[in-house]
Amino acid sequence: MAQPFPFAAIVAQEDMKKALLMAAVEPLLGGVLIFGDRGTGKSTAVRALTELLPPIETRDSCRYNCLPAEPQSACTVCNPSSGLKPPAIVKHRAPMIDLPLGATEDRVCGSLDIEKALVAGEKHFEPGLLAAANRGFLYIDEINLLEDHLVDLLLDAAASGVNVVEREGLSIRHAARFVLVGSGNPEEGDLRPQLLDRFGLSVDVRTIDDLDQRIEVIRRRDTYETDPRGFIKLWSKRDATIGRRVIAARKILRQVEIPDHVVRRMSQLCLRLGIDGMRGELTLMRASRAAAALSARLLVTWDDVADIAPMVLCHRLRRDPLDDAGSAPRIERALASIDDTGKDRHAHG
Repeated sequence: MAQPFPFAAIVAQEDMKKALLMAAVEPLLGGVLIFGDRGTGKSTAVRALTELLPPIETRDSCRYNCLPAEPQSACTVCNPSSGLKPPAIVKHRAPMIDLPLGATEDRVCGSLDIEKALVAGEKHFEPGLLAAANRGFLYIDEINLLEDHLVDLLLDAAASGVNVVEREGLSIRHAARFVLVGSGNPEEGDLRPQLLDRFGLSVDVRTIDDLDQRIEVIRRRDTYETDPRGFIKLWSKRDATIGRRVIAARKILRQVEIPDHVVRRMSQLCLRLGIDGMRGELTLMRASRAAAALSARLLVTWDDVADIAPMVLCHRLRRDPLDDAGSAPRIERALASIDDTGKDRHAHG
């Protein structure tokens, strides 16, 4: 399989790249939704991301991506029934699993291995895509066209981090901790609100309208298609630099602090925008920590929050039929209305 287009070679689309890197640093963010025009590099950026990440450790032939020190009960490789020693520990690339729109429930969740059932008369579980995506990424292109019953399955797995299969005499539970990444074209339909709310970050990408940048996109893509190995080698150092940033950010993430006055302003911002529930503030906190960690800082600033607020809050806003300016301007106005003490300048009294 050909290596993906280098992440560092993607022209412009800075918000999309930043959102993906933050999700790679902080899996608790809940994933990234990328909506925009066709041909804007959405799937290219997603597939390039895994090349930057450090490999994961698991057992050879393990289909659940078990942590070697924490084998799952469903995994017959890491828990051999014969009592034999488990296979050797190996390292491989963090999984990036594509979920096709036409996938069946059995393909996603796993099912009874029919061949073994017919030939040997034994019940064996055949892991699905959720098992393959454990400790990695689950990518859905054209996510707004996904069948409703698959959306429900993903909601359950994303919320609990566990896939439960109860059918055909099988009762299986296994870890399904993955970063959900979805992309789509808004012209082809909206996303269900329940799934939309599960995404920590949402980014709109537009066709590049700068002439020089458009020419650079064409040149880089043409060079990649003509000489993939040479092009990847040319950008390998810059990709490696980004990869080291992600690894370093992961190491310091839990040490990053958010001052009380910044937390206060986060809550004030969500109140002013009428954000339902507490997921807005929690995601702002996690995303701002990830942003600071990517900048090798141990303290979150209000500038961090203001910079990422649109991608955290735009998809959580209630529709306002009297405001045709769009979600981003509403957030910009709300940000401007909160002073550095966390007080609402428009509040009465």
